[in-house]
Amino acid sequence: MNLIHHSLIKYPFSCFIVFITWILCFMTIPETPLSSVSFIDKWTHSLIYLVLGLSICIEYLRTTKEASLKFVLIWVWLLPIIMGGLIEILQSNCTNGNRSGEWLDFFADAMGSTIALVIGILLVRYRSKA
Repeated sequence: MNLIHHSLIKYPFSCFIVFITWILCFMTIPETPLSSVSFIDKWTHSLIYLVLGLSICIEYLRTTKEASLKFVLIWVWLLPIIMGGLIEILQSNCTNGNRSGEWLDFFADAMGSTIALVIGILLVRYRSKA
């Protein structure tokens, strides 16, 4: 309970993004005018995980005096990728065919997290020099 409370206090926007991501990943996606755009779902996955990683990094830097690259590596990159993989596994096994878990979705999640990691490393290094 202490970890949940701590996370909600220090990282409210990131927790909100995680919550919304889990909800969106198990909803049936309606047809939209953007549905005809090639790989729109992959771009959406990448953007969601980029925003998640950047929000974690920015909230971390906002609340911490001494920034750690290890924190950024684990929380901005590794844990979102694990979350993305878990979501894809659950989609393929627990949605009765309403959603499909795809390797390309997982790859898009990882790409978004990797871009967030690179930006996060740059932010940590910039902050340590300031």
